[in-house]
Amino acid sequence: MDSYYTIEQEATAEFKDRGSKFLAYAFPCANTEVFKKRLQELKKEHPKAGHHCFAYRIGTDGNVFRSSDDGEPAGTAGKPILGQLHSKSITDTCVIVVRYFGGTLLGVPGLINAYKSAASMVLQIVPIIQKPILKKYYIHF
Repeated sequence: MDSYYTIEQEATAEFKDRGSKFLAYAFPCANTEVFKKRLQELKKEHPKAGHHCFAYRIGTDGNVFRSSDDGEPAGTAGKPILGQLHSKSITDTCVIVVRYFGGTLLGVPGLINAYKSAASMVLQIVPIIQKPILKKYYIHF
């Protein structure tokens, strides 16, 4: 493996289902510090949102990953978002989906579909690029 896929810029998409609004944000992140900072910014930007669910993959091999349902039923938000990152084989990328509750319960299948759709939409509009894997060598003599 001599290259990997990632994104270079931030993108936003919106998905609506039965009154609930899902705002998806995709952005490049090479480490967890960038992710944590952006998550805090979005929580300040959307303080009345019910949930800030996310997933990220970091590293050229994508083996550093995490997802969170942020209070949604287990497996209904973070896993579908992470699944979209895996399906597009992209890494060094974070996706946060902010949900505003619309008054109607969506149920487990509805939540899975909504978070998956929001993540899919934002990853469709952001350009995916291929980058070479660069190896750093330190020589001391």
